[in-house]
Amino acid sequence: MTKARRLFSFLAALISIGLLYLLVWPVPISPKAWTPSPAPPLTGQYQANSQLRGIERLSLGTGSPRPGAGYAPEDVALDAEGRIYTGLDDGRIIRLHADGTNPETFSNTQGRPLGLTFDANGNLIVADAIKGLLSVAPDGSVTMLTSAADGVPFGCTNDLDIAADGTIYFTDASSKFHLTNFTEDILEHGGNGRFLAYDPKTKTTRTLLGNLSFANGVAISPDQSFAVVVETGAYRIHRVWLSGAKRGQTEIFIDNLPGFPDGISSNGKDRFWLALVTPRDAALDKLLPHPFLRKIVARLPKFLQPAPKRYSFVLALDSSGRVIENLQDGSPECFAEIANAVERNGVLYFGSIGEAAIGRYRLRSPSQPSP
Repeated sequence: MTKARRLFSFLAALISIGLLYLLVWPVPISPKAWTPSPAPPLTGQYQANSQLRGIERLSLGTGSPRPGAGYAPEDVALDAEGRIYTGLDDGRIIRLHADGTNPETFSNTQGRPLGLTFDANGNLIVADAIKGLLSVAPDGSVTMLTSAADGVPFGCTNDLDIAADGTIYFTDASSKFHLTNFTEDILEHGGNGRFLAYDPKTKTTRTLLGNLSFANGVAISPDQSFAVVVETGAYRIHRVWLSGAKRGQTEIFIDNLPGFPDGISSNGKDRFWLALVTPRDAALDKLLPHPFLRKIVARLPKFLQPAPKRYSFVLALDSSGRVIENLQDGSPECFAEIANAVERNGVLYFGSIGEAAIGRYRLRSPSQPSP
């Protein structure tokens, strides 16, 4: 056999092995076919703009962080004194002064703190993707509240909000996949996420809504009548009625969003702030109706799989789910992959899964023209 023929045989064998791997190698996902509506263009109510250009970055004192060592401050919470808190991917919760300076370690959950909010007693309640629902006292000590519901452990406790009666409403993004494998949950689209409620008086946890594709952000309406729950993998938000004649009923709050919705918060008055962590991925939308093709994608190296685009995207919604404000920035230097937006005294604070800093943006008054 000539050298050229041996080389050809080797390459043919290599290609055959590669094809067999892509076609039959076991994968952890069991994809469900789902056909999304065509993504709305960035026109009209979603018109592309540069209003978020120049977001101020607040240093977290982590030097030159990298994933796994002080990165991705997903959410932001402010205490009664205006001090700023965020959780990092190495388990630390960082606290800054009200002016955004002097970062210090407030606590360490030894997990992955995501959603944060304060209860009426000044405890920081944390949705920790690894540990579950936690309470962090003012001295930084950590107490476990709940880590399972209906006999199913949480796989990725994600976000939360607290009602006036003290009930903690929160999400478990996926009972099957951990946070580090969130793309597998999106590819599977198997309804592994849940919306839950924890009663601190009885210390019981109940499921309010299941079968969600990566359950994410949670916010309670100012009048306490309903909660909004983000379903990232389906590009939509649900409204779950908590009181009144519709109590226990669920409806779509807003559907077919132009990006992947992540965190949502209420300003307590007239709007919900919704973070779209990245615009829709056209290739992924085309894959979603085809379970077999999604298995092939799951076998590819991570760098070949769909990934977030560097973009800033935040919407304000009214109590009916209508878009009333649209803030974006697609420039190369944008504050990327915003995961949460929290309003306090006319200022928006941004968490991000693609940055090593908190973002801060002063809202324009209605009388000021947009650029």
